[in-house]
Amino acid sequence: QVHLVESGGGSVQAGGSLTLSCVASGYTQSSNINSCMGWFRQAPGKEREGVARIDSDGTKTYVDSVKGRFTISLDNTKNTLNLQMNSLKAEDTAMYYCAARGFGWACLGSMVPSSFKDWGQGTQVTVSS
Repeated sequence: QVHLVESGGGSVQAGGSLTLSCVASGYTQSSNINSCMGWFRQAPGKEREGVARIDSDGTKTYVDSVKGRFTISLDNTKNTLNLQMNSLKAEDTAMYYCAARGFGWACLGSMVPSSFKDWGQGTQVTVSS
């Protein structure tokens, strides 16, 4: 059974940092997460957008607005997907979601929400200016 549970959201001032974590179950093969994993966010009144994704081979991709500030990583020892967010800006305020394309699925260049099969419940990030 697949399951994604996010944590780590909160309120921070602009310029600050937060680390989001997502414990993933149901995607492990040979002790490694075998799925394209991604972080998405949705601000009030806006569409959900891809923030970063990581493939099972470690390839990482970021949306331009977070390049150089956010780092996505996989900790296969803990079945956890992380998002280190530095130099946060007010425009980073949103609900952040962890998502998986599905067991055995590579990213194949996609960071479109509709191509990700499984989702966590979300964790709120609020950045005050």
